[in-house]
Amino acid sequence: MGKTGVVFDIQRFSVHDGPGIRTTVFLKGCPLRCLWCHNPEGIFPGPELMFFEYKCLSCGTCARVCPEKAIVLVPTEGAKPALDRRKCTGCGICAEACPSGAWRRVGRTITVEELLSALERDALLYDRSEGGVTFSGGEPLFQPEFLLAALKACKERHIHTTVDTSGHAPTSVLAAIAPCTDLFLFDLKPMDEEEHRRYTGVSNHLIHENLRKLVEWGKPVIVRVPLIPGVTDTDRNIQMLVAFLRELRGGIKKVELLPYHDVAEKYQRLGRPYDMPQLSRPPEERVQELRERIAQVVPCA
Repeated sequence: MGKTGVVFDIQRFSVHDGPGIRTTVFLKGCPLRCLWCHNPEGIFPGPELMFFEYKCLSCGTCARVCPEKAIVLVPTEGAKPALDRRKCTGCGICAEACPSGAWRRVGRTITVEELLSALERDALLYDRSEGGVTFSGGEPLFQPEFLLAALKACKERHIHTTVDTSGHAPTSVLAAIAPCTDLFLFDLKPMDEEEHRRYTGVSNHLIHENLRKLVEWGKPVIVRVPLIPGVTDTDRNIQMLVAFLRELRGGIKKVELLPYHDVAEKYQRLGRPYDMPQLSRPPEERVQELRERIAQVVPCA
């Protein structure tokens, strides 16, 4: 059997994760803990359960079939099941048995061969649109062996490859996948190191060094900046970002600004707290102002 990895979604007909029409493969596991993470189901490396309360019939099937007795249904009319995630193994038996689809298992093991079989269904579409495959997450570099094997298999089939990364991984991992990667989508969050630690749980020193390496190696890079009100959209942060981009001396193809959106509901479905304060999407006037400031150094969308 070939290399295996854990994915939580394979999204076809994607148009926002690189050029053309693409398939985005979401790998599980991430070393960062960004407070605003819009894919929280990709943070932990193993399978886990999401609960969609509005679909629940309160039938109690999930509680009856759970082998770990991790689900309890309070015996009152209209009661919803409660999951003890300390007992849950993510086996997904409850999701298979649920008649309404209220439980969903996120995370499944897949071989490179199985993945390529799925991707090749859209090969003609990739060719016609100059699209391809994007590996995202979570953090795709968190599963380096599977990622490298999948990238090599794509290149053997002449499929354009993109890796969407936070950049937080050993430089040796980045060096190994770089020859098989046609484009990098590279996330930059707070530029100040202490603020980066505060909001993501890790230093940004390695991240910045890895971006410098990609530029040094001549790899095409698009920088992505999530615009988090009061965090990354501040004048100070944008000033530091522009200075860093100028330091890279034209090695970045363009910058994409990604306005914040609330994903608290996803955290609720995973049984986790959403620690970001209540925020609103930045006004379009502010986004355009920031685009113009960044575009003085690098094209910005």
